[in-house]
Amino acid sequence: MIKISPSILSVDILKLEEEVRSLDINGADYIHIDIMDGHYVPNITFGPDIVKSIRKITSKILDVHLMIQPVKKYIKEFIDAGSDIITFHPESDDNVEEIIKTISDANIKVGIAIHPKVNISDIDHLFDQVQQIIVMTVTPGFGGQKFMHDQVQKIKDLDEIRKNNNYNYEISVDGGVNDENAKICKDNGANVLAVGSYLLSKNKDNYSKIINSLR
Repeated sequence: MIKISPSILSVDILKLEEEVRSLDINGADYIHIDIMDGHYVPNITFGPDIVKSIRKITSKILDVHLMIQPVKKYIKEFIDAGSDIITFHPESDDNVEEIIKTISDANIKVGIAIHPKVNISDIDHLFDQVQQIIVMTVTPGFGGQKFMHDQVQKIKDLDEIRKNNNYNYEISVDGGVNDENAKICKDNGANVLAVGSYLLSKNKDNYSKIINSLR
């Protein structure tokens, strides 16, 4: 069954604990935490301290998406904060293999994210080393953007590559996911949906219903 990974990017920081607890009890599989540093992307969001705080209030898988540059310098802080999955953009650091090894050695799942401008062929040599690949269906940096349908082909291609090579990565889709395009993602091989404003702009009483509908 598809896994739902609500993104806390659009949450009011003053209500962060309340929202995470609500997502936890209403059936979220993962909690997706977008880390932006103002370098790789123009926005600034959370740091390792937020991950550490969220770790204390939920046992859900913390799906940490690093949109930072560089990565290597800060990776240990996110490991120590309690991340369960750490995904980064390979083009944001020259030490990709070392970063993957550092995350793996800490018994944390490794993910790589594909920017809409990055081709699968640019990073396919890494696919046998990772447990998650995020297909970005918006330009990284801001919440609330519209889903880029031209990125669906990447989901399909990644599914084919996975089947043909017996790889074990999950395909996650991040950006503009809603009830309409969720089915398209699932039909093309996605395993995880990172859902932001479509879910979190709703009343908390509807979280369970929306999460189940996306599945």
